[in-house]
Amino acid sequence: MMDRQAAASPVERLRQEEMGQEAKALSSLPIFHEKQNCWRIESATRVAFLIDGAAYFQALREAAVTAQRRIMILGWDFDSRTRMLGGHEPDGYPDQIGAFLHALLLRQPRLEIYLLMWDFHMLYFAQREWWLPTKLLAHRRLHFQKDDVHPVGAAHHQKLVVIDDRLAFCGGIDLAQCRWDTPEHRPEHPQRRSEPGGEPCRPFHDVQALVEGSVASALGELARDRWREATDKTLPPVPNYSPDYWPKWPVSIAPNIENVHVGIARTQPQFEEHVGVKEVEQLYLDSIRMAARFIYVETQYLTSRRVATALIQRLQEQQGPEIIIILHPNGDGWLEQHTMDVLRARIIKQLRASDRFQRLGLYYPHIPGMGTSCLNVHAKVCIIDDTFARVGSANLSDRSMGFDTECDLALEAEGREEVEQGIRLFRHRLLAEHLGMDICDVAQQEKEKRSMLAALESLRRLEDARTLKPFNTQTTPEVDEWVPQADFLDPNQPYEEQLVPHKSRKPALREYTAGAMSLLILLALAAAWQWTPLANWLDLPRLADQLQDLGHNRWSPLLAVTGFLIGGILVMPVTIFIAITVLAFGPVFGFVYSLLGMTVSAIFTFWIGRKVGQKALRRWSGPRFGNISRQLANKGLLAVIAIRILPIAPFSIINAVAGASHIRMRDFFLGTVIGEIPGLLGLAIFVDRITDTMRHPGTGGVLMLSAVALGMVAGAMLFRHWLSQRVNARSNERGQSSYTS
Repeated sequence: MMDRQAAASPVERLRQEEMGQEAKALSSLPIFHEKQNCWRIESATRVAFLIDGAAYFQALREAAVTAQRRIMILGWDFDSRTRMLGGHEPDGYPDQIGAFLHALLLRQPRLEIYLLMWDFHMLYFAQREWWLPTKLLAHRRLHFQKDDVHPVGAAHHQKLVVIDDRLAFCGGIDLAQCRWDTPEHRPEHPQRRSEPGGEPCRPFHDVQALVEGSVASALGELARDRWREATDKTLPPVPNYSPDYWPKWPVSIAPNIENVHVGIARTQPQFEEHVGVKEVEQLYLDSIRMAARFIYVETQYLTSRRVATALIQRLQEQQGPEIIIILHPNGDGWLEQHTMDVLRARIIKQLRASDRFQRLGLYYPHIPGMGTSCLNVHAKVCIIDDTFARVGSANLSDRSMGFDTECDLALEAEGREEVEQGIRLFRHRLLAEHLGMDICDVAQQEKEKRSMLAALESLRRLEDARTLKPFNTQTTPEVDEWVPQADFLDPNQPYEEQLVPHKSRKPALREYTAGAMSLLILLALAAAWQWTPLANWLDLPRLADQLQDLGHNRWSPLLAVTGFLIGGILVMPVTIFIAITVLAFGPVFGFVYSLLGMTVSAIFTFWIGRKVGQKALRRWSGPRFGNISRQLANKGLLAVIAIRILPIAPFSIINAVAGASHIRMRDFFLGTVIGEIPGLLGLAIFVDRITDTMRHPGTGGVLMLSAVALGMVAGAMLFRHWLSQRVNARSNERGQSSYTS
């Protein structure tokens, strides 16, 4: 370390010392700024940090039984079968959360319970409770709603429970199965099982904050706003009754901090009429910038590029803070390990390369006896200098910074020693849990070493015991090469904004409108063949039979592919070749040969674009070249898929521009194949229906063809309406002044 410091030039050392002094000066300034890095700054009479699900579930039960008027629950997941007691003594209420909520309603006649859950993606169907609404709606005062008000691919990720607008829980724990656990995280715990079937759950670590006071009222407002977005129904605030009727602070929970200001930071994606909010991200950037001594983080993911850049800058300072990050050892399942874990590995590689002064500590909790399994680190915690602490739902991922809905709570000491002590105790509890040690040993070692990183290294046990181990997980170069860029796997903004910017949407609308009109014309012709003399003038069934006879020639597949290749060179409409190929070979082989021909044509015209170059193509393709080229070069695979689905330019022009933009051949090839399939499949089915109608004219055939055509037209019109909404929303937002980080 000393050698590296000495190697720095005097000018560089002076600059780094100045940056360190600047960080120390920033650490003494207020961090919260409403409408920039937080939504609201509110007071909390009491704050408690609930570490792990057992403490959270117990505190929630104690608070909920004192509710008078309203309980609002917002979550990424909810399972009515979730057991909450975990072996604790019965408290007079059912163990499972669904039955518990019903019992509360029976005992308190004025109580209303509102449940808002993410309308989950089909990828999670095996993990979710399918008949949840039917179970919950058995009581008229239990209101259940799935939240689908978010961009395509995004999720409602906030985890809030608000009781009578007086008490609130916020953090990373859903009221779902396999969240309950104790700080011991025993490899085999008899109470840590899922229902039905009693399958064992692996250890689970997370944190939830409990707050009382005006901050809870503000979280109640946030929950009501989200309910209104999802249901179009407005809920009034809970009336301000006498304190004697307020919900009671849980008797089993001692507050960590009292009478402190709390900042509420949100993430809200920008789409349709919704203005984007990135307070979560901005608060991370501001707090990292102000750190003087250390930054302590617990996170499930580490893929946020802007946050990583901020951490890298601090690591490069000679007088910068120590950075300790507790990570989830590896992703859940093959898909996550080959997506988010790869993105994390890229970030970690950059962090380690920037660790000039050995101030970076990356660890994961090791629990002996778990075999190939590991502790699920699901916490979202950040503590800085023991003067700032935040707990919430947001991971250190780009999704959490701009794509999903999130909510974090943060507080700062404001120079008060008792608040710093409360934050320090919270951090020492976390470290003691991970190290398997007494909290006093952690505090004493840190005091002696005067460095959290040095204390951790001295406390870590090398034998097979519970401890923190260095995080050394890496990915192979082959896997890293094939995983696409972060925009696709960990988006920071809605996909449609990434792929089809505002300027490119009108051409896409024109192309879809033209396609819809073409289908209507073909439908009209099909009806004319049945009910007008047109069938006597042109023997179309015979023409179709001749094309199919041609398809039996052994050289016909090669001729079909060659036709696509020549058509691509001549910039002819690819739809004509698809229709002829399907007529000749039928829907199955016609689809296969069309896909092969389009792909060969695409690769060849891609090669032409690469050889001809940008200047020549700009003259050939006109003003659309610049827009398409930038999208392809910047977004890679995802942009190719989108432009295939959204026809913003002729097929061959897209191919040539892609070649000139120097997009990777792998991304172009995969994007072309994936993006061609939906439209090609629909067109193959439609042409096949036309052929059948020509051969077997009748009302049934025409009606079937009409249904297929109208379905495709309806899809195109819905897509046009969808894009138009985004165009209008973007135009309105440009005319307003709104905060963007």
